[in-house]
Amino acid sequence: MSMSIMIQGTMSGAGKSLLTAALCRIFKQDGLSPAPFKSQNMALNSFVTPDGLEIGRAQALQAEAAGLEPSALMNPILLKPTTDVGSQVIVNGRVRGDMSAKDYFAHKRELLPEILDAYQKLSALHDIIVIEGAGSPVELNLKKDDIVNMGLAKFINAPVLLVGNIDPGGIFAQLVGTIMLLDEDERSLVKGLIVNRFRGDRSLFSDGVKILEEKCGKPVLGVVPFIRCALEDEDSLSDKLEMTAVNGLVDIAVIRLPKLSNFTDLDVFTQYDGVSVRYVRKPAELGTPDLIIIPGTKSTVADMCWLRDTGLDKAVKKCAESGVPVFGICGGFQIMGQSISDPVGAEGGGSIKGLGLLPCSTVFESQKHQKRVSGHFMDIGGFFSVLSGAGFEGYEIHMGRTQSDGEALTNIGGCFANNAAGCYVHGIFDTAEVSGRLLKALFKAKGLDFTQKVIGRKEFRSAQLDLLADEVRNSLDMEFIRKIARREI
Repeated sequence: MSMSIMIQGTMSGAGKSLLTAALCRIFKQDGLSPAPFKSQNMALNSFVTPDGLEIGRAQALQAEAAGLEPSALMNPILLKPTTDVGSQVIVNGRVRGDMSAKDYFAHKRELLPEILDAYQKLSALHDIIVIEGAGSPVELNLKKDDIVNMGLAKFINAPVLLVGNIDPGGIFAQLVGTIMLLDEDERSLVKGLIVNRFRGDRSLFSDGVKILEEKCGKPVLGVVPFIRCALEDEDSLSDKLEMTAVNGLVDIAVIRLPKLSNFTDLDVFTQYDGVSVRYVRKPAELGTPDLIIIPGTKSTVADMCWLRDTGLDKAVKKCAESGVPVFGICGGFQIMGQSISDPVGAEGGGSIKGLGLLPCSTVFESQKHQKRVSGHFMDIGGFFSVLSGAGFEGYEIHMGRTQSDGEALTNIGGCFANNAAGCYVHGIFDTAEVSGRLLKALFKAKGLDFTQKVIGRKEFRSAQLDLLADEVRNSLDMEFIRKIARREI
């Protein structure tokens, strides 16, 4: 059995995901074979493994940090919210069904054997497992059937590092309060504390460290600075979704759908100076951007209704008629078509008209399509002709099948018409060839030259993971953490 260490937080947004990625990278750099593990994740940002299984995007990033291909073993349960009180439940990478929150909480303990089986299989393959918790371990009304925080830690006897986020304030209440609310056997599993996202001179917090150690009876293993690395956020807490103002030479407007998913498709554009990627919720915010992107969504029909209710449907179509290029990905591609039909009740049944920007129609099916893909753009016209012949890699996750009566966008599907285009491929912009050509065209349309070095998203992400690992290594007592993982403390 391999070593293990578990990162739990005082709350959502404490920084567990990136600290888990950092530790995976550090252990990899030190010659170990690490792997990430999160028993249950709730996110609309997901990823497809090489064998066609769906896991949380955060675990895919952590796998990349560890130098591994993502595996469903790393995230045996993924919950994808469909409404405010229900989610699609994915177990071992496959859809198990839709459940209300009440039904899921009543039955989730039944999934524990599958969680432990995944953990044991992963543990047999690697030297050390870096486990990520979820939210807070002291949500007292939820503790009884916990399978992701202390409940899991007790089952596998994992030592815990408790992380607090000092940036919004309240670090003493966070860490001391959490320790106090833990049961005694849970408290004994906590081997150290981490203060995360500190801004300023860390020496000024030396008294704070002493106070935390006295109040909690646990050592503070480090004060991690606010690290400015451009890595992917958990979807529900991302600051980038609040970006609404134009602050660049080129303006990319992303429609902020209520059930937006996989907004990481747009992260590649944020790598470059002079490019503004902003999220639009109402017509007054849209203006006349240089490019509109309609991203993926977990609830295509409901989000199409929302576009109508807000008036954004008319605003987007007005922009398209004036020559603004519009690109749709996955659910956004479906929304751009003529109609969306749901005969199987995947989203409640019925049918609805789309934006009508593309000559295609979508019919939902009961079978979910999820696979890794690669291909190239066809010889296409309009604004997106600049992408003709460009190669791409990515993945597809969707419930519907789209029939196109127009011209193919890529050799594996999608379609285009005039300055509108769409396809099912997440990560379609991530290669240097695709993002570079598109940005050069956008700058040229503004009478500007795009002269920056173009870098693919994967290469950029690797450099950012190294930056993250360096900062965390320099901030934490890594030797003490290794002793914890070896059960010497």
